[in-house]
Amino acid sequence: MARPKTLPDIEVLAAAHRLLHERGPDGLTFASLARACGLSASTLVQRFGSKDGLVQGALLHAWDRLDDKTAGLAAAVPRTPDGAVDMLLGLSQDYGGIETYADGLLILREDLRDPILRARGAAWKATLTAVLEDCFACTPGVPRGVGLLIASQWQGSLLWWSFDPSVDVERFVEDNLKRFVAAICTVGPAGGHRSLSSIGQ
Repeated sequence: MARPKTLPDIEVLAAAHRLLHERGPDGLTFASLARACGLSASTLVQRFGSKDGLVQGALLHAWDRLDDKTAGLAAAVPRTPDGAVDMLLGLSQDYGGIETYADGLLILREDLRDPILRARGAAWKATLTAVLEDCFACTPGVPRGVGLLIASQWQGSLLWWSFDPSVDVERFVEDNLKRFVAAICTVGPAGGHRSLSSIGQ
């Protein structure tokens, strides 16, 4: 079969990102990507310049996808504590099983090594925590900075799940997030306890 003469960068970078997850950073080479997408290795070198440039491009593509997903969820969820939980559950759907999660941690190392990729992570944190904060805006008595607190609880839940992935990750995360929300929103106006479903109403 003849090689394709051209392929949009977005498709090439999607293939590169898949290889990163399947084989790790060392397994993403111009030769392996050429086999995966059908372009010649020399064409890929012309586009991306170096292995570092290729890895960075693939990870920037992944950040673009995450930003799009975050924006979509932010537009869809209600601005209530339940909505905050729903948003984080929606973001948890891509973590998959333990092998996928472990592979993701290996890729995260590449993000942390690159200042441009770290900046994308910092910008995503600011966007995500602002939406989560807004979900508690009408809930009295919650601490300031609750957006970052619940985002941190979410990430911590994923980590603790990974040590004992005997239950579905989404169910584990949902249980932890709901218990977290209940813990910070337990006292109602009359001093009584409120259920999660009543918070934000």
